[in-house]
Amino acid sequence: MKQHKLGARGPRVSALGLGCMGMSEFYGARDDAQSIATIQHAIDLGVTMIDTADMYGAGSNERLVGKAIAGRRDRVFLATKFGIVRDDAAPGKRRINGRPEYVKSACDASLQRLDVSYVDLYYQHRVDLDVPIEETVGAMAELVESGKVRYLGLSEASAQTLRRAHAVHPITAVQNEWSFWSRDLEENSQLEAARDCGCGIVAYSPLGRGFLTGAIKRPDDFAPDDFRRSSPRFTGENFFKNRALVDAVEKLAHAKHCSASQIALAWLLAQGDDVVPIPGTKRVEYLEENLRAIDVVLSKEECEMLDAIFPPNAASGARYPDMSFVNR
Repeated sequence: MKQHKLGARGPRVSALGLGCMGMSEFYGARDDAQSIATIQHAIDLGVTMIDTADMYGAGSNERLVGKAIAGRRDRVFLATKFGIVRDDAAPGKRRINGRPEYVKSACDASLQRLDVSYVDLYYQHRVDLDVPIEETVGAMAELVESGKVRYLGLSEASAQTLRRAHAVHPITAVQNEWSFWSRDLEENSQLEAARDCGCGIVAYSPLGRGFLTGAIKRPDDFAPDDFRRSSPRFTGENFFKNRALVDAVEKLAHAKHCSASQIALAWLLAQGDDVVPIPGTKRVEYLEENLRAIDVVLSKEECEMLDAIFPPNAASGARYPDMSFVNR
């Protein structure tokens, strides 16, 4: 498995990781046995970065990952997150908590669910505007000092917030949505700040929540409980405008004898050796297809063609129904 260095001071990890969120919710029915088999197969194939969070499945995703990596812990670079708090009485509601005391209790709870003594990478999932980032990262740094965490990360933090955080304690990785149709970080200085600070860039939703695979043909292709049914990019006219963009990618994929998803991942891998995409899947066959993207080489001309198809802001519709929780 090809490896990328996670920033200037971080470790080397597999060039592609595995995002586990969809194994527990948001993308239709769950199958824990299938998901555990997929995680274990990924590790056997050399995938080291396994990504979860305490809010995925209201904690059940961490328990799932913990079961999957049991006996394989020394082969895994384990990442989890804190900060998005769900309301048990109203699961759809969210609030952000970055208070120092919460940071520590959230970490202890994650360690218990994962059944591990430490996590390799601990992210603040979203920035709490009511708590200075210096206080939150200060508490996270204490977790490093105690041995519960090895490296720190931020997700969807603004360039200014990242620089302030990095001044308190080195930030090893920033996690942002990044793909053909989500190129915000290239335009709002997040990418520049990450590289200035020597952070690795972990790209979540690198396949556009499945849309860039080409497998989604109609809005009705989603399960009734799939959150994409209410996502702006997957509804109304936006769906069909975005589908036309994917058609162009599929033509290139056909010419290169690979899949559209492999083109999407190869494009991200071509952005630099500090980039680690973490596509998610529940199924072994899609995992293997994604990993074969490492062998897909895009020429300079092909990258330029893809940039022309998907320039920044090409996608129709916002990434989330509420964008107030990103770039904070």
